[in-house]
Amino acid sequence: MSEQNRALAIRWFEEVWNQGSEAAIDELFHPQGHAYGFPDPTSDLIGPEAFKAVHRQFKSAFSGINVVIEDVIVEGDRVAIRWTSHMTHTGDTLGFAATNRKTALAGSSFIQIRNGQIMHGWNQMDFTKLAIQLQSAEA
Repeated sequence: MSEQNRALAIRWFEEVWNQGSEAAIDELFHPQGHAYGFPDPTSDLIGPEAFKAVHRQFKSAFSGINVVIEDVIVEGDRVAIRWTSHMTHTGDTLGFAATNRKTALAGSSFIQIRNGQIMHGWNQMDFTKLAIQLQSAEA
């Protein structure tokens, strides 16, 4: 089961983020699943539709998203992943004009899988640092 959970977590990043597949969100995210910490530290997105709305907003702000998996640790139904997302800020949905600046966002996700779907996903990333980097590019 651990290898299946590892594969599902890696597939999430590849298909949802690198390929931008909303169909993968429907397939891999449990209907009552929770995504915590995205798009901000206090967020709790419940279900695929809530996640897809934020996913669309993020993808409209950044193009060329490529998540590189740095580390994966699996224990039972839980998967810990350290990742870095490389992307270009090409949209203004963050509240300020697109900078067309290439940037990277490092983060980690801790995922609990139930019956072949993500039930809980706790996410940590430094959006404050990202915003400061992009806003300083405007000056």
